[in-house]
Amino acid sequence: MNKFSKGNYFFGSVKVGERGQIVIPAKARKIFKINPGDQILVFGDINKGLGLMKATKLKNFATKIFSTFTFKEEENFEEENEGDNDE
Repeated sequence: MNKFSKGNYFFGSVKVGERGQIVIPAKARKIFKINPGDQILVFGDINKGLGLMKATKLKNFATKIFSTFTFKEEENFEEENEGDNDE
C-alpha cells in the first residue's frame, strides 16, 4: 500500500475473476471499515473510471439532507395548492 497524501491511498492491483468479481485488499477493507455483508455501490464515469462507496455512507448523507426539511406534509400540501380554490 502506498499513501500519496492525507486520505489518498493506492492499495495495489487485483484480478477480475471469471464471474467478474474482485477482492478488495485487506488493508483497504480495514481503513474503510468494509465488513462481510456490507453493501457497496459501484459508480462509473467513462473518462474517470470506477468508484466504490459503502451504501451506508450515501444513506447517512441522504438522511442528513432530508432531516433539514422538518416541515409537516400538510403544510407543504397547502403551500403547493394555494390559490387553487374555485369558490
